Amino acid sequence: MAIKIYNTLTRKKEDFIPLEEGKVKMYVCGPTVYNYIHIGNARPAIVFDTVRRYLEFRGYDVNYISNFTDVDDKLIRAAKELGEEVPDIADRFIQAYFEDVDALGCKKADVHPRVTENMDIIIDFINTLIQKGYAYESEGDVYYHTRKFQEYGKLSHQSIDELRVGARIAVGEKKQDSLDFALWKAAKPGEISWDSPWGQGRPGWHIECSAMARKYLGDTIDIHAGGQDLAFPHHENEIAQSEALTGKSFSRYWMHNGYINIDNEKMSKSLGNFVLVHDIIKVHDPQVLRFFMLSVHYRNPINYTQELLENTKSALDRIKTSYQNLKHRKEASTELTDDNQKWIDQIKKLHDQFIKEMDDDFNTANGISVLFELSKLANHYLLEKNTSVSVIEEFMKEFEALFNVLGLTLEKEELLDEEIEALIQKRIQARKDRDFQLADKIRDQLKDMNIILEDTAQGTRWKRG
Repeated sequence: MAIKIYNTLTRKKEDFIPLEEGKVKMYVCGPTVYNYIHIGNARPAIVFDTVRRYLEFRGYDVNYISNFTDVDDKLIRAAKELGEEVPDIADRFIQAYFEDVDALGCKKADVHPRVTENMDIIIDFINTLIQKGYAYESEGDVYYHTRKFQEYGKLSHQSIDELRVGARIAVGEKKQDSLDFALWKAAKPGEISWDSPWGQGRPGWHIECSAMARKYLGDTIDIHAGGQDLAFPHHENEIAQSEALTGKSFSRYWMHNGYINIDNEKMSKSLGNFVLVHDIIKVHDPQVLRFFMLSVHYRNPINYTQELLENTKSALDRIKTSYQNLKHRKEASTELTDDNQKWIDQIKKLHDQFIKEMDDDFNTANGISVLFELSKLANHYLLEKNTSVSVIEEFMKEFEALFNVLGLTLEKEELLDEEIEALIQKRIQARKDRDFQLADKIRDQLKDMNIILEDTAQGTRWKRG
């Protein structure tokens, strides 16, 4: 069965057929590194890392490229405000990015190209567009002549006339048409800049991905991915640039993840509900944030709340507890049971179901449902009087394989004895205060951590399950 991908370009699910059998060329737009990443940046990092992992799980050799925008208006503005140099700010926040996404379980790309390290190929790309008549120089700036590209708007499914409505030429811009966009920006006094045939300046935003995707993956790639907000104008402009230059299709499949809402409102700086990953993972297990992001299909919007994150933690802990219980039981198991195949067949059935769900446009939400079924089956098996080492190993192997696809680890946080005693005292006080909701919540929390409570006439006792 072929993997199906929802292609933004065609607005339908299509069988995934890469250009070269067994190999995938994948480009994911990375962050502009002027600050810590927020959870909106984290979602594509997690989603497309999982897509990459699943493709590898299915036997593909994936060449995964994700860029850093390390010079643009935001970085220049931050440099002025902080009294620092642009490269120093970029270096600091690239390091911070790696710390955050490493914690979230994202593997590094095969290459993380930076704009400032690829200036020659960007300038050559622009120069060729000018020579082909798709771009023009205007007083040190260079603009893309949008109307020259006949298929402009095919990704966002808008006509050139629809796009023109509301388009304006901003103060200081010297373009011929309101729809034209900058490929090269002349430097203002004191700004970081590079030599070019059009004078000192720096690239516009869109050109960098076209140039770097071509350098590292070739004229046509298999998958180009990013957040929904990038579909227009960023990805639309990339198509126009790349296909005008090469005369070939730029990307066969376009994937875009949905937006994130915070407490049912769209995340934005103006609303003050901007949530940084750097802050979240100080107080929450980053694995829980990843599991939360994958609990909703990547194309759907996702609503972030503290309550939902807490619920996600409990759900993830329940699955991990099943795995830990298997590990503990393995030591006491034998091979005396004769119904091993019945259980192994059920594990295989769930394995196949996971593949079926993930093959359908990487449906991690349904994939996670299969994990819960696997956990339930494991718990049911552990109720058997006699358990088999070989069956337990099959269970454990399946947990490990599926967790690896989702970028999760199976190690559980172990509570220290004094932490358990402190929680028990907090629960005892809650019961005295008749706050039974809190008391039950603490009991459930301890249960999820494999701590069993026994309320006796002599007080509350506990043991590890």
